[in-house]
Amino acid sequence: MAADTVYHAKKVKSPPEIAAAAGRVIDDDVMDALQHACIQLDASDLHLTSGEPPIFRRHGKMYRVEGYKVLDHDDMIAATTFFLGEDDLTNRYWQRFHETGGADIAYALGDEARFRVSVFQQKGSPAIALRMIPTGVLSFEALGLPIKQVEELLHRPRGIILLTGPTGCGKTTTIASMIDYINRERDTHIITIEDPIEYYHTGKRSLLNQREVGVDVSSFSEAVVRNMRSDPDVMLVGEMRDLDTMRSCLQAAETGHLVLSTLHTVSAPKTVDRLVTGFPSSEQEEIRAMTSTSLLAVFSEELIPRKDGKGRVAAYEIMVGEPGGSPAIGNLIRERKTSQMRQAIQSGRALGMQLLEMNLANLIRDDQIAFEEGYNRANQKGDLLTFLDDYDIPDEYRQAADDADQA
Repeated sequence: MAADTVYHAKKVKSPPEIAAAAGRVIDDDVMDALQHACIQLDASDLHLTSGEPPIFRRHGKMYRVEGYKVLDHDDMIAATTFFLGEDDLTNRYWQRFHETGGADIAYALGDEARFRVSVFQQKGSPAIALRMIPTGVLSFEALGLPIKQVEELLHRPRGIILLTGPTGCGKTTTIASMIDYINRERDTHIITIEDPIEYYHTGKRSLLNQREVGVDVSSFSEAVVRNMRSDPDVMLVGEMRDLDTMRSCLQAAETGHLVLSTLHTVSAPKTVDRLVTGFPSSEQEEIRAMTSTSLLAVFSEELIPRKDGKGRVAAYEIMVGEPGGSPAIGNLIRERKTSQMRQAIQSGRALGMQLLEMNLANLIRDDQIAFEEGYNRANQKGDLLTFLDDYDIPDEYRQAADDADQA
C-alpha cells in the first residue's frame, strides 16, 4: 500500500450541541449531547477512543463525527469518570478496571434511553463503547420469530433455551422479549443474572427479581447455584462464559427449571459442539447426555442491514431439542452426530425449525436484504443458493459457493 494512500471513512455531520462543544475537553454536557445524538441518528453504538473523533455505528456501519475534535487522553479520563465516577478505593468499577483492564455498567439517560457501557484499556488510555438498549421490548412478530412455536417453547416447565450469535446481533433484545412474554403470560418466579442489567423488567403476572454480577452476586455460576435455593421457575443467565456456568445451567434445566442464556456461536450444531467439547474429555459423555435431554431450543441470530437502508432485520437458525418435541435432535447429540443436525433441522419445520440459509433466502426473495449481505452471512453458501434456485444469482457467486463448501 502506498505511503500516501488516503482512506475515506464514512462521516456524519455533528449535531449542533456537539459542534458547539467541539474544542472542549469532554464534560457532562458533551456526554449528554453525544448520547442524545445516538437517539437522533438512530445509532446502535457510540465509540470514544483516543486519536479519533466520536464514532457512531448506524445500521451496522461506522460513522466518524464530522466537525468534532480528535479525542485525547484527558477526554477519555473525563468520559470514563462520567460513567464510572471518581477513581478511588471505594469505587468497585474503577477497581475492576485497574485489575482487569475493563469494566461494564448500565447507564440511563433519564427516561429517554439506556446504554450498556463497556470501558476498556487500550494503548495506555481508556476507551469506551456504548450500546443503546431499546426502551421498549419488541414483539416476536417484530423480531421475525415464529410466534406460535416460540410461545409454546416458553410455556415448557424445564429445559434450556440458548440465544447465540456474534456480538451485536440482537441476542439481548430477543431474550428480553422472551422474558417479557413469560412475565405477562405465566405465573412464575423469574430470576435474571446479568452483567450489567440491561433491560429493567417489573413484575406483571410473574414475580421477577434481577441480580447484577459484581453488585448482587460475585459470578454467573455462583448465582445459578444460589438461585436454586430461591424457588425460581425461570432463570435468565446473561452469558455462559465459563465451564462452571455451563454446567450449572444444564443442571438447573435438568432439575426442572426453564433456563435462558447466550453463547457466541454461529449455528445450532456448533452450539452443541461448544457445549460438549469445551469440557475436559473425562466429562464430555456426561455433558453430552445432559445436553441431549435438557437442550430445549437454540436460536442462532444474525442482524443484517435492510436493503432500503432503514435499519436492520434479524435472521435466525432455529433448532428444537428433545424436550421441545424433537427426539431426533436428542439422539444426534447422544450419538455424536452433530454433522447430521442440519438435515434434521430442515425436516423439522412443523416444530418451527429452520436453517439460517432458509431464512436468509426468504429475506432476499422478499427484497428485505441485499443478496450479497445474505450470502456473506450464510454458513453453507451452497445451501443458500439451493433455496434461491428461482433467483437471478451471478455466476461468480455460484462458483465461490462451491469452493467455500468444499473447503
